[in-house]
Amino acid sequence: MTAAVLSPGQGSQAPGMLTPWLELDDARARVGQWSDRAGLDLLRLGTEAGAEEIQDTAVAQPLIVALSLLTAQYLPLPDGAPVAGHSVGELAAAAIAGVLSPADAVALAAVRGAEMAKACALEPTSMAAVMLGDPDEVTAWLEGQDLIAANRNGAGQIVASGAAAAIERIVAEPLAGTKIRALKVAGAFHTPYMAPAEDALREHAAGLTPADPVRPLLSNADGEVVTSGAEYLRRLVAQVTRPVRWDLTMAGLAALGVTRTVELAPAGTLTGLVKRQLKGVVTTTTALKSPAELAALREEDAL
Repeated sequence: MTAAVLSPGQGSQAPGMLTPWLELDDARARVGQWSDRAGLDLLRLGTEAGAEEIQDTAVAQPLIVALSLLTAQYLPLPDGAPVAGHSVGELAAAAIAGVLSPADAVALAAVRGAEMAKACALEPTSMAAVMLGDPDEVTAWLEGQDLIAANRNGAGQIVASGAAAAIERIVAEPLAGTKIRALKVAGAFHTPYMAPAEDALREHAAGLTPADPVRPLLSNADGEVVTSGAEYLRRLVAQVTRPVRWDLTMAGLAALGVTRTVELAPAGTLTGLVKRQLKGVVTTTTALKSPAELAALREEDAL
């Protein structure tokens, strides 16, 4: 059985999600160190802050990356286990693969979140989930509506991104055979609207020294395994203005012979997509929602 580790993206956050994990050895100290690097009190945000506060892009992104990396610290990962992240989850994946240190990954997530929040404030933009329909037809239709298929998530889900007025229009008049739901987000992620954030990220990344991955590390750009740390960091920076191809990432996992996935906390979304898209390929999934699931993995020596 080949197991892969998955790191979730923005939208997976929930109030108090850090609390149960702080009981693990040295967990509080680790998060405290990452808080210093991020310039945010991640301990408070992950235990006491309400839903509205942690929905803020500048908070959600470093908080999610921190929790994913915290859970990964206690996961018995075998040599060669592939790793992939969705959107900001790629920063956690990079650290798990050894491209960045965990502290550098959380700090980069803080810059990413803050700069994307600033970019969202420049113009009224938004996103919407498009369910059902042929993916290529939906993508072409969105282009005709001056929108971008920012997330092609597979399993019958595409996320449209662009001007707020255009999003409102497709929600009111969806493509035949589809269902469309507006998302509560700060703006049009993974589009050229995020260009100022990309510039800021590139400047920050110039001060980092990435290492080459020590395990297969898949990219959201095309689902391929990237073997150069410098190239993966370049893709991390560019990704904020480019679509997330989670459909291709899942295809890449299948091509590697993956039959089991473990989604790091705050888990659930990616596990659902894998179950639907890779049914019959991935036969076992685990969503780490509490230390209890982690303990179960250790006991069965599943990885």
